[in-house]
Amino acid sequence: MANAPLPAALAEIADDFSSASNPMKLDLLLEFSEELPPLPERYAGRLDQLERVDECQSPLFLTVEVGEGDRLEDRPVHLFFDAPPEAPTTRGFAGILHEGLDGLSAAEVLDVPDDAPMRFGLAEAVSPLRIRGMVAMLARIKRQVRAKTATAA
Repeated sequence: MANAPLPAALAEIADDFSSASNPMKLDLLLEFSEELPPLPERYAGRLDQLERVDECQSPLFLTVEVGEGDRLEDRPVHLFFDAPPEAPTTRGFAGILHEGLDGLSAAEVLDVPDDAPMRFGLAEAVSPLRIRGMVAMLARIKRQVRAKTATAA
């Protein structure tokens, strides 16, 4: 699965990052950080309902909602993140995953290769520890999708 293709939106983002210089990558990351949507009202102030991603250097919480449907291909996935404004790299990673995965089907999200965060060419621009945080975010998203679709499968 290491060479599996990325979903279209995520592939487009990966191409943008891969073709950018390191300073441009940081600017792009900042843009994604600023575009990360706030938590909806039902989660605002209720971080206990979200999962903390301990591998991130800054406090990041996330949760996944999976819509109804008979098959994984019919069940839309929506992602919600909370990270402090003073953590632009962490917010940027969350923004990339939100932009690239939100609205895809459960099947599409589960098919995202685990090495997807390595395909953005960010290893030269940010620390390996930060990349590990993005890998952990993706792993938790996929685990939550599996858990929330297991009973209906």
